[in-house]
Amino acid sequence: MILLNKPVYLMPFIYVYKMVRFLFVFLIKLIKYINVGFFITLFIFIDIVMSTLLYFIKMMSYIFLYLSYFWYKFLKYLFIGFIVLSRFVYLFIKYVVFGFVFPFVIIVRGFIKLNDINNKMLQKQQMEQEKKALARERNRQIDEENKKRLAENRKKEKEKIAKKKEELKEKRKADIYINENVVIEKKKLSDYINSLFIAIGNLPKKIKESISNNRFVKDVKNKNDINREALLLDFEGADAEKSEEKVMYKYVAKDPDGKIIKGYFPAYSKVEVHSFLLSEGNEVYSIETNKWIQRIYGNGTSTNHKRIKTRDLIFFCTQLSTYIKAGIPLVEALKILSHQFKKSSYVRIFRMMIYDLTMGDNFSTAMDKQGEAFPRLFINMVKASEMTGELPEVLDDMANYFTESDKTRKQMITAMTYPAIIFVFAIAAVVFIMVWVVPQFVEIYEGIDGAKIPDITLFVMSLSSFLQKYYLYLIIGICLFIIIFVYLYKNVKAFKTTIQWFLMHMPIFGNVIIYNEVTMFTKTFASLLAHNVFITDSMEILNKITNNEIYKMLILDTITNLAKGEKISLAFKDHWAFPIPAYEMIITGERTGQLAEMMSKVSSYYQELHRNAVTRIKTFIEPALILFLTFTVGGIVLSIVIPMFSVYGTLQM
Repeated sequence: MILLNKPVYLMPFIYVYKMVRFLFVFLIKLIKYINVGFFITLFIFIDIVMSTLLYFIKMMSYIFLYLSYFWYKFLKYLFIGFIVLSRFVYLFIKYVVFGFVFPFVIIVRGFIKLNDINNKMLQKQQMEQEKKALARERNRQIDEENKKRLAENRKKEKEKIAKKKEELKEKRKADIYINENVVIEKKKLSDYINSLFIAIGNLPKKIKESISNNRFVKDVKNKNDINREALLLDFEGADAEKSEEKVMYKYVAKDPDGKIIKGYFPAYSKVEVHSFLLSEGNEVYSIETNKWIQRIYGNGTSTNHKRIKTRDLIFFCTQLSTYIKAGIPLVEALKILSHQFKKSSYVRIFRMMIYDLTMGDNFSTAMDKQGEAFPRLFINMVKASEMTGELPEVLDDMANYFTESDKTRKQMITAMTYPAIIFVFAIAAVVFIMVWVVPQFVEIYEGIDGAKIPDITLFVMSLSSFLQKYYLYLIIGICLFIIIFVYLYKNVKAFKTTIQWFLMHMPIFGNVIIYNEVTMFTKTFASLLAHNVFITDSMEILNKITNNEIYKMLILDTITNLAKGEKISLAFKDHWAFPIPAYEMIITGERTGQLAEMMSKVSSYYQELHRNAVTRIKTFIEPALILFLTFTVGGIVLSIVIPMFSVYGTLQM
């Protein structure tokens, strides 16, 4: 109906346009579906046919342009009929081809899968047969070797027996020589007892060697090694189900060196234990757990209370920094470090860290999960480095920090070792004289009138008698006092604060304690600020690190002031436990914005003061203890010897 409104002379062009458009649409659709599934020969055939039709239509269109309007309807219906017929032909070919090709593809794929399954089954059967054949061959070889060894041993025994018989014959024939100068010593009873104890001590070792060298035990061990098969887990079934808390699993595996290892490992599922053991290069044979394993070895959620020693922590930081700088991944670096430590507790900590890292935890989180193994300062510094990407630098700084801290602690221990030894020897000498020497003179003075014996001698004798009678009660009382004192110091905050306040106010030792606390506070604060840790977080870390209750109160006051928007230095102003030079340096750092540099300088200054103070204490204590030992022992000896002169005078009269 739309064509009737157009001019008559445009009708041929319109129909030509439509004819061309329909042809192009038809060609595009034809090419599209031919590319999906037609065979090459069918594509070439249709392409030739369509090219011929295209040229034919072009020729007819040129003829149509020169023909009159009367031929228009004829060509129109002819073209429409051709299009309809072509569509039916296309649909017929399409469904026929699809109907034949797709079932064929499905059948071929089914045959391929069946073939793969059959091949796998055959390979598995062949492997099992090969394993059994190898096991039989190995057992046969072992039996042959054992038979050969047995025959050789019998042959050697026969040769030895024959040789001994010949030697005996020769000895009988030869003259007997007797050396009269040689005296055969008879063994004493103590020698027999010693040899008996030595034999009893070596008995377990001999039993173990005899059992391990037994043919039957070796045969069983070899068969067990052969029969062991790698553990296969269901990665989508019960083995992959994760528990809410870690569970302790018992595993049996073979390490890369071929040694059978057994152990226990906490994890959330069997699959995690299996994956972790495989990552270490082990061949896993079994993984199991039960209620007895949970009761005996724990459920895997218990907190670690083993601390890594300072010298081992320094080695850990230095080595880990070196490995990371060399481009070794963190997990591999920890694996290398775990082989460098001999302590089983350290190896267990590193293995748990590797496990947590493989499960997706951060390095700081893995360290935090190890309980008290790592200091809180170290964990927080690593956490800050994870944000900035400066882990090697932080490890180097921590190594230097722990080195300086350990040096300060060793200075104090070195300074107090000699005086402590002198003090212990002094007490031991006094006790020995009072308990064993003084009683020897009591019998001498029993026949002398008490008025003639000096009071100091009577006091020493009474004290000696008291020590002899009540020494057990004294030891129990001293032990109870120490236990109660330690308990109160660790659990009662007021008692601990009082003791620390008293020690920090002592004339000589007070400055040493204050200098040490200032050094540790400023050094740690400087390290935290240098690695972009927030001041509030730094104060919380410092509060956890220090064991001095006076400084904990100072730090809590600082946190409160920071919450109010006030300065850090306000809490340290005019405080007796914080020296004025250190306070002034904090003010300078706040004003200039270089607080980390100021704290570093303060720590260096007071570390030197601490070293000098420790040296002075050592210089003071050594002669003081020597004088104490001299006067004490000398006074006791004089109190015993002086009455001897009066006894001598009485005897002369």
